[in-house]
Amino acid sequence: MRTVARQLKLWRESSGLTQAEFGAAIGYGEELVSSVERGRRIPRPEYLDRADEALSAGGRLAALKEDLTEVRYPKKVRDLKRLEAEAIELGAYNNSVIQGLLQTEAYARAVLSARRPPFTTDQLEQQVAARVARQEIVNDRAGRAAFSFVQCESTLRRPIGGRMVMRGQLERLLEVAAFHNVDLQVLPLSREENSGLDGSFRLLRLRDGTAAGHVEVAHISRVITEPKEVQLLDIQYGIIRAQALSPRESVALIEKVRGET
Repeated sequence: MRTVARQLKLWRESSGLTQAEFGAAIGYGEELVSSVERGRRIPRPEYLDRADEALSAGGRLAALKEDLTEVRYPKKVRDLKRLEAEAIELGAYNNSVIQGLLQTEAYARAVLSARRPPFTTDQLEQQVAARVARQEIVNDRAGRAAFSFVQCESTLRRPIGGRMVMRGQLERLLEVAAFHNVDLQVLPLSREENSGLDGSFRLLRLRDGTAAGHVEVAHISRVITEPKEVQLLDIQYGIIRAQALSPRESVALIEKVRGET
């Protein structure tokens, strides 16, 4: 990371630009440029692409993206990202926060900032960047995978990050709900039967015909591949989806909550 930071600083100084001028040229603030050059912030791929173009580096700075892959994403996140990339179908139930694949950057930062013991500044930036990067599979407009998400209504009403952050998050949910390959449902608090009280989990059906589950509790991430355990999660998820509102009813509820936020 320090090597990348030094390279960026040397190229900027060689071009005769101040941090403020360079930041304006690539669309970032002076404070962020300073943090990157001091090695305190890990630059995103688009930062390096813009820097390469602004400084006429001929691809040398853009090529540094590969060097940052191992630094940017913790191992368990890299492994999970690879698993998600192999999925042709993914289902997720969440009862405490919005599913990570649907979180806005601001919401993700608020969630991760609440962790105890807390992340360091660098760790926090790394975790936020990793979470946002994983969303590529949902944002893929080619729709190569099918997604279903069930959110407990409590996650819509819990004001994580404050009013504006939560409003932005609700708007993101409405945006994703309109994707042709996404079914988004809400399990209302008024339901007397709730089969998701055990906690959040995910199911993935992979290209090779196998299936896997994933649970994360108290900083412990576990991928489940044992067929009987995966089958139990599959049954549970089917029941939860049946208990939830339909996608159309769910969108109406999200719009209602947004109007109250």
